[in-house]
Amino acid sequence: MVIMCWMDTKTRNKWGYFDHRRRQHQCTKRTNTTTDLAKEMTPGSFSNMASSWCNKKISSVISVFVCFLLVVSSKICPVSSSETGSRHATNQTFRPQEELQKLKYIRKHLEKINKPAVKTIQSPVGDLIDCVLSHQQPAFDHPQLKGQKPLEPPERPKGLEPTGMVTENFQLWDLSGEACPEGTIPIRRTTEQDMLRASSIRRFGRKLRRHVRRDTNSNGHEHAVGYVTGDQYYGAKASINVWAPRVSSQYEFSLSQMWVISGSFGDDLNTIEAGWQVSPELYGDNYPRFFTYWTSDAYQATGCYNLLCSGFVQTNNRVAIGAAISPTSSYSGGQFDISLLVWKDPKHGNWWLEFGNGVLVGYWPSFLFTHLRDHASMVQFGGEIVNSMPSGFHTSTQMGSGHFAGEGFGKASYFRNLQVVDWDNNLLPLSNLRVLADHPNCYDIQGGINRVWGNYFYYGGPGRNVRCP
Repeated sequence: MVIMCWMDTKTRNKWGYFDHRRRQHQCTKRTNTTTDLAKEMTPGSFSNMASSWCNKKISSVISVFVCFLLVVSSKICPVSSSETGSRHATNQTFRPQEELQKLKYIRKHLEKINKPAVKTIQSPVGDLIDCVLSHQQPAFDHPQLKGQKPLEPPERPKGLEPTGMVTENFQLWDLSGEACPEGTIPIRRTTEQDMLRASSIRRFGRKLRRHVRRDTNSNGHEHAVGYVTGDQYYGAKASINVWAPRVSSQYEFSLSQMWVISGSFGDDLNTIEAGWQVSPELYGDNYPRFFTYWTSDAYQATGCYNLLCSGFVQTNNRVAIGAAISPTSSYSGGQFDISLLVWKDPKHGNWWLEFGNGVLVGYWPSFLFTHLRDHASMVQFGGEIVNSMPSGFHTSTQMGSGHFAGEGFGKASYFRNLQVVDWDNNLLPLSNLRVLADHPNCYDIQGGINRVWGNYFYYGGPGRNVRCP
């Protein structure tokens, strides 16, 4: 149901298309039956209420929108909510006041996370990339960072190749040749549509709990991962093959990433995460996108994706976290991978993120964490999908390339050159890599080691198939 569309000149965001993509609005003609709402609200009272609300100077955008909702609601329009997976269809009465509160919350939240831009760049996929002054980025809303500026680059781990002088172009928005000026960082602008797509606007930009593989009881989250544990880890590095897997539902995703983990798998879990993901709910499309995440309490109240809350401090003016990656790999064709390194600065204790050959993206301040203030106790690499069991069957959402590990190079997705950082800031090969797929008939994994790729593994799968009904 498309209601209308207009531009809010104050926030630079476009209002309209009031369709959550999970609701179907069906208005039916009334018979002689009378609802409680109809008893309370005569056509005259609705007209008066609409006039009263519209005269309040909440905002020109919200006022027009709410007036329209009130007129529509006078026809008593039931809403049928149909959501994928575990979301069950329910019938509820449309409530203008609740919608007004939701829109007011969205507007307030957007004003908080969308910072003033000195320049805006249009991406070919429709994203708006805002160039924001470094000291005005969301991280510096944090009480412990207010008034500060980004730190200088730290000492890199020993054993790395010399720093590259040229930033690699790996994102679509950057292919035009436009860039953010020095002293700014590129931030993907969040829109009303982004928030309205979310299954919960209060948890927008956050993962659900327990997104790290520990056992097969993963609440619909399925994994194929390689991991090391049993030591103290101060960082990790890998090259990750990039694909554009099919995601079958808006509320499912497919990702490939590194996890740097500490704490138990209870409420005190600390993680630092980076990789690529396809998430229609978060981004509104099926492009693979570079992302980061962090939490210090098992995904409960802390942390978020990308720069959607205060936490990660970005220092690079060429990399937009959350932007689409290009190119991607093709079956029996060209292969493309990205190299990511996360490590703990020996001097200040912050966790830094590096892309490619020496391109620093930024850092997670150590005070964000509890256990990770010291070191990690586990490092994990691999793929994860959400299986919402559409129609009672396993999802056909793909992991990696959508093909099983046994198909090998050019067909299956891979992680290669897996390494960890030790207490003395040395980059070392893995000595005890274990691999595990919790649903091997749907997505599997095969590890190996050679002189060129070091520790590596192939992983992935198609999801639903004859062995994965």
